[in-house]
Amino acid sequence: MARILVVEDDPDIASLLQRGLASAGHTTDWAETAEAALALAGSAPCDAAIIDMMLGDESGAALLADLRARGVRIPAIMLSALARIEDRAEGLEAGAQDYVVKPFQLSELLARLEVQLHRAAPRPVMMTLGGLVYDPASRQTTGSGKPVAMSEREGDLLTLFLANPGIVLTRGEIFDRIWAPQGGSTENVVDVYLGYLRRKLGNFTPYGLQLRTLRGRGFVLSLSEDEG
Repeated sequence: MARILVVEDDPDIASLLQRGLASAGHTTDWAETAEAALALAGSAPCDAAIIDMMLGDESGAALLADLRARGVRIPAIMLSALARIEDRAEGLEAGAQDYVVKPFQLSELLARLEVQLHRAAPRPVMMTLGGLVYDPASRQTTGSGKPVAMSEREGDLLTLFLANPGIVLTRGEIFDRIWAPQGGSTENVVDVYLGYLRRKLGNFTPYGLQLRTLRGRGFVLSLSEDEG
């Protein structure tokens, strides 16, 4: 779900956009004027903006250029009844990532928005510990022969341990972080997935690591030479 700034002086079009964005799972902030849009952008950071090219006597392109000058780097889509190449160029030169001509199909606009949100989304960084390298984007580990693919939950569990090297994590903490938000499981699922990880990664020993069970305390992933 993303938060979208809608800058549109036509209430009917603004309402259409808000309903469509809500049906796609997004929340919206609506501004009718450039001044209101600047205030919203400064007080409630958004993930993207949809801006009308003509805001009464104001220019949507000028507004976007102002936002860019203030350091606002969110993706922006310009809406306009103007279809000339010069008009498109003005919107894109102001800093828009896309330009949609009115009248438009809401489904197409939403699809274009999703493309821009996907492009702007931060790519998960590679995680390393010992000889193990994990790519959260592809959910693959490398560092010991052939890459090993993780399932979504295995990847979540591995990410949690790699983000907390040498730290004891209790069964309850692990469950609360990964499974509790999904519902329908018990803490026993933690032991099941720890078993999956150990089997897939050779109990971590090929990577110079060890995943230990500390009776009555929890579990800890650390370098093989670490003690404690």
